[in-house]
Amino acid sequence: MTDAPTKPLMDAIQYQFKEPALLDEALTHRSVSERNNERLEFLGDSILNFVIASELFVRRPEEPEGALSRLRASLVNKDSLAAIARQLQLGDWLHLGSGERKSGGRRRDSILSDAVESIIGAVYLDGGYESSRALILRLYQERLARLPEASELKDPKTRLQEYLQSNRLALPTYEVNRVSGKAHDQTFNVSCHVAGIDIVTTGTAGSRRRAEQVAAAAMLDRLTADSPAEETQGND
Repeated sequence: MTDAPTKPLMDAIQYQFKEPALLDEALTHRSVSERNNERLEFLGDSILNFVIASELFVRRPEEPEGALSRLRASLVNKDSLAAIARQLQLGDWLHLGSGERKSGGRRRDSILSDAVESIIGAVYLDGGYESSRALILRLYQERLARLPEASELKDPKTRLQEYLQSNRLALPTYEVNRVSGKAHDQTFNVSCHVAGIDIVTTGTAGSRRRAEQVAAAAMLDRLTADSPAEETQGND
């Protein structure tokens, strides 16, 4: 475990715990102890989704349910949470088992994002709903201030499919070209093909799903802008 006191982290999130043990638990990965942050993550995830949904409901009064759902998903997904964790330098505070430390657990998106949700859950238990809501709004202040249009948030595979259908073209197919890396840290390279079109695009990312999205985005760019196809890197 990290021996340094967590007061600087409390200063960073602008919340001082009455029970610091809750923060310690929120920073403890399951690789360390049976008493870890998984339950707090479950709680924090629910609170986060509710608070963000409530904010979007107020900020976008004209948007239908589907658009609000896409906006919420763009804010509470693993990538966004991991980015917030990195802004807080949360990886420096995590309590990880030796295996996770050696394999780069302090930088892993899944671990970082879970820790943010765990801290939200811990703040809720320590200070109540209003404290956890205030924390979420602080963490998401910039993202909420620059919300995109919901139409921009359709994932690349959906946008590509809609484009192809509107132009009466065949639907895309995806093929895994190679998988590299160890089981806990794999990288996928995927190609995207459209029958009848002499274009192949590729995407590389930390999951097959994300690699397919990257390849689809590259294909859509090619079809709409007629630019050269290049392999694109994506973050899981």
